[in-house]
Amino acid sequence: MTETKTDPDMQRREIVRRAIEFDHPPRLPFWQAVVEFAPSDVCDCWEMDRAKAGWFFDNAASAADDWGCGWDCTASRKNMGQVVHHPLEDWAKLDSYRPPNPRDPFYFARIEDCIVDAGDRYVAVTSHFNLMERLHMLHGFPQTLADLCLEPRKIEKLLDMILEYKLEHFDELARRFGDRVHGLFCTDDWGTQTGTFISGKMFEDFFLERYRTLVDAVHGHGWHFMLHSCGKVNNFVPYFIDAGIDVLNLEQPRTYGIDELGARFAGKICFLTTADIQATLPTGDAQRIRDEVRLLVENWSTPRGGFVVFNYGFGDEIGCTRATTEVMFWEFVNMMDHWRAEPSG
Repeated sequence: MTETKTDPDMQRREIVRRAIEFDHPPRLPFWQAVVEFAPSDVCDCWEMDRAKAGWFFDNAASAADDWGCGWDCTASRKNMGQVVHHPLEDWAKLDSYRPPNPRDPFYFARIEDCIVDAGDRYVAVTSHFNLMERLHMLHGFPQTLADLCLEPRKIEKLLDMILEYKLEHFDELARRFGDRVHGLFCTDDWGTQTGTFISGKMFEDFFLERYRTLVDAVHGHGWHFMLHSCGKVNNFVPYFIDAGIDVLNLEQPRTYGIDELGARFAGKICFLTTADIQATLPTGDAQRIRDEVRLLVENWSTPRGGFVVFNYGFGDEIGCTRATTEVMFWEFVNMMDHWRAEPSG
């Protein structure tokens, strides 16, 4: 048996790759660009999510996005808002509805400037609002839950439209940027504080194979597939693994149960995570934060990898100060070489 050794010349994207693929990274990789004392291993590009209406991180305006979903946000504008107008709330509009052009050069115009200085970092491009999120943004959340039972054929038709858009969108990204991209960060929130929105059986019926198609396409481009999902999604993690998802971005460790999730899934899928953004970071309790960081590394990572340190990025919105963020990252730095002396087998 050998020990994993730190190679100072190893490219940062290789360290991230090794963590994701359980290939013995020399240290924990970090997805952050906030503090100088911790590594910054990922170039994080959100530019593909822009909308011509100006929404999505240029202006969180009270406007419709390119799908016709009308957004609004609170007066403080310190959040991305939520959809308040659903263009397909009435199924009578489904047959005539057309999504935006997934190959429109507009969506790719600023990616070059975003990644040109990536250097040896791992490049991750974000694609928000995938199958479930775009579905209920178009049709309305309560209507979507009801019509998964009442109008399954219409739901499937709309899901296939969304899926086809995503496949073409990703194909165009690959055509333009190819192997300069290393991972695709996708979002679909699936849970409440206590469980998932729908049953496992319903997930199997409507979403599992569509996720598999999406993941296979991303892998076909040579990229990792990363999924962000809020809420207690513990019971869906086996489906995510089955679909081939490489990385789960989970930001509420206390909601899942750190011990429980680690016991079930450590070593089976890579976790991209932070101290809890609801129960821990907002408290500002330094010792509580340090303790949680240690528990996360000990329970969710393995000697082979499977863990990437993450920064939530919107500290003001959750009541997390810069000082609190630094406490968290200092402890992750202290744990950075936790597995280095462990056997690699």
